[in-house]
Amino acid sequence: MIESRDSEAYLHTDVILKRISPYDIFRYYCPTFKEVGQRFCSEFREDTSNDSVIIAWNGGLLYKDFGQPEHAFNCFTYVSYKHGCNFHESLQIIDVDFKLGLGSRDHGINPVRPKPILYNKVIEQHKKVTIIKKKKRAWNMYDQMFWTPFNITKEILNAFLVEPISHYWINENRFVCKSITYAYRIGLKYKIYAPKEKERKWFSNTNVTQIQGLHMLKGLNGTLVITSSLKDVMTLYSIGIPAIAFQSETTMPDENIIESLKSHFNCIILFYDMDLAGQKMAERICGTFGFLNAELDPNWTSKDISDFIANERVQRGKEWRIEQIKQIIINVQKSEKKIQEKTGQQKS
Repeated sequence: MIESRDSEAYLHTDVILKRISPYDIFRYYCPTFKEVGQRFCSEFREDTSNDSVIIAWNGGLLYKDFGQPEHAFNCFTYVSYKHGCNFHESLQIIDVDFKLGLGSRDHGINPVRPKPILYNKVIEQHKKVTIIKKKKRAWNMYDQMFWTPFNITKEILNAFLVEPISHYWINENRFVCKSITYAYRIGLKYKIYAPKEKERKWFSNTNVTQIQGLHMLKGLNGTLVITSSLKDVMTLYSIGIPAIAFQSETTMPDENIIESLKSHFNCIILFYDMDLAGQKMAERICGTFGFLNAELDPNWTSKDISDFIANERVQRGKEWRIEQIKQIIINVQKSEKKIQEKTGQQKS
């Protein structure tokens, strides 16, 4: 006799959330998380600062690490990032661990783990607005010493709305800048960047819809580079290459934003960090949107564009390093042109 199967018993986020809650998932996979809105130490960082929090957001829960603003995950993308797997595999892991019976099998991705607890906890939904204020200070020689190696001048920083600050406030909590610190203004929001600090290096009240460097693209077309950070964007701008950066390197960009960019630029190149997280996400984005991926030579031992420009361990001058970045972009442009020509010939 063939047993009938629930018509809704298939592997999908909506089906999973009918059986267990985001709170259940976070409590199981995030060992330092206890209560919504209560700060804790991230398991993804070595320091012990309580800069992470899980809050109610858009009908679910959102993990946010103020020390690493690119770490903003829902319950599914948290599992994906933690286990270094793709989104579908994260659903499979949850299905197996919680024994939901949605068709996944244990293919060696599921080591023995404790039995999950279902809390049946009702989360009150509200949107807490994070307000950041800052006090600007004068530019000084230490700012110049920090930014010059990346080929970034005071004029470029001003154009990209980057200011040196002495203090900042987060929801009326005042913080004194112990070392050189900057406020990036993006729309009406801010990112606070303290490059010399190991803890509390980043704070932000931005969201994924706000694009770094977007205001500098007005009237431009041709080739656009999507990179990892505003620092990389400014370095590329300094050598004549238009670029932007999304708020997080670990999340997929919005399809509508990508389509809007495609309508203005005939060649879009991805140039993400050379670490594992950056290249895994680059592979996903390129596969989804048909972009080509630009990469630094691994022998240069630099994680990103700006660090390579500043990397004096490379046994040549900065001018040579700048030319190498330009050549990488040119080579990818040529590859893109060949693909477009081949596609055009196939259609004709």
